[in-house]
Amino acid sequence: MDVMPLLMLVAVSAAVAGVARRGPVPAPLLLVAVGLAASYVPGTPDYTLDPEIVLPLLLPPLLHTAALDSSYLDLRANLRPVALLSVGYVLFAAVAVGYVAYLVVPDLPLTVALVLGAVIAPPDAVAATAIARRLRLPSRITTILQGESLVNDATAITAYKVALAAAVGEGATWGEGVKEFALAAVGGIGVGLVLMGPLHWLRKRLREPLLQNTLSLLIPFVAYAAAERFEASGVLAVVTVGLYLGHHSWQVDFATRLQEAAVWKMVAFVLESSVFALIGLQLRVVLRGLGEYGVAEAVWYAAAVFLAVVAARFVWVFPATFLPRALSARVREREPDTNWTAPVIVGWAGMRGVVSLAIAFSIPLTTHEDTDFPARNLVLFLTFTTVIATLVVQGLTLPTLIRGLKIPGRDVQAETLAEAQAQNEASTAAERRLAELLADDRNALPQPLADRLRTVMDRRRNAVWERLGTVNETTGESADETYRRLAREMIGAERRVFVELRDARRIDDEMLRTLLRRLDLEEAAAYREEETAE
Repeated sequence: MDVMPLLMLVAVSAAVAGVARRGPVPAPLLLVAVGLAASYVPGTPDYTLDPEIVLPLLLPPLLHTAALDSSYLDLRANLRPVALLSVGYVLFAAVAVGYVAYLVVPDLPLTVALVLGAVIAPPDAVAATAIARRLRLPSRITTILQGESLVNDATAITAYKVALAAAVGEGATWGEGVKEFALAAVGGIGVGLVLMGPLHWLRKRLREPLLQNTLSLLIPFVAYAAAERFEASGVLAVVTVGLYLGHHSWQVDFATRLQEAAVWKMVAFVLESSVFALIGLQLRVVLRGLGEYGVAEAVWYAAAVFLAVVAARFVWVFPATFLPRALSARVREREPDTNWTAPVIVGWAGMRGVVSLAIAFSIPLTTHEDTDFPARNLVLFLTFTTVIATLVVQGLTLPTLIRGLKIPGRDVQAETLAEAQAQNEASTAAERRLAELLADDRNALPQPLADRLRTVMDRRRNAVWERLGTVNETTGESADETYRRLAREMIGAERRVFVELRDARRIDDEMLRTLLRRLDLEEAAAYREEETAE
């Protein structure tokens, strides 16, 4: 087995994503563009998407990472708009876009058109939320987009299975489709509910961070495989488990949380980078199989389907936003007021991604009658062009649209004030607990050590408040930022001395690693505070 193409894909994707982080173009868009260009570079391997790899091996960790980072409470508070988008919109888009394709493409069977509609119905799980966070959109819009991306793949995959059964001649009916969808949804959530308790219990009982993180890496694959074995939705099982574990992550050992955050951040970065590069690399594969369709007519079909995808989202989003508010006083009381700008952003943030392509590539070559699957190559082409068009057209213009609509971003001052108040309450509780402990003779400490505990506590209490205060006129830093910078400089000086002592053979490498780990933990604490502040 030649692993070089895979290594090249990961290495180049990571490098391009790293460049994108320093520039104005979002990483998904730059990766797709590089993939498109690379697909025609001589010597580039064929990276045909294999649905047997993408769906069970790439989708679970991406969904698990998103679920861990999501807020269960925020999603529950926005359950109505999330459900309307992740279930209602996906089903509506599958039918609406499929019917448009049926009208536009001559001799395209309606069942095949509905297969196409189901394939390109779900927006991507990464692109929209990545752009939303980068532009610091209001938290409610970000939550809705993220919640939609967690569940919509399950809806689309189930709708695709129903449409495909009809297309290949299995004689599926609408009633059977509704039944299959209900069983997949209930079964997927059920498997997640069964697994989440034992998995969390095991995570709390394992005391070795390496074992805990190994378990963490296995969890999304276990949940997905278990649900699929019962013909339930693996997507919903992964999301259910991920939301529960993320909500209760505070109960896990601190070393596990630190390692887990770093591990999953790396996994998500590698997978997301590779996935968007893979999208672009499909160009040569898709065009090679287009066959009987001419360039002009294929482009016309692609434009019509893309416009149908965009229009269908707006046709759904605006009524779904305002009709429930107009019809229900309870909705008006429970949910914050909104205007037309929010649904415009949500409507335009409907980029498609790798899941649509993976589903399209899973379309069988033949029907049950051993005849060629009708227009399979055209379905692949239209899926590819829709994914590219939404990523490029909507992805590139979404930041401009957000700025043009002057949507207020997150209130950083208010968020910092809330953080400071929460830290003050926690520090007050810690101060009371410290006084209780020091009053016990069993906890007697020399005064300098007791004062050090109080100093560390005061530092945590004051650090956030200092971000609200004045800044240094020379450097533009707050007192807390200056403190962290000086702390890193001091740690750096200590680190250099330890290395010099090792080189002079005054200490050995084992002792050096022990001393450096101590400094690394202190620097990591300072870095994490700075990362949170930003």
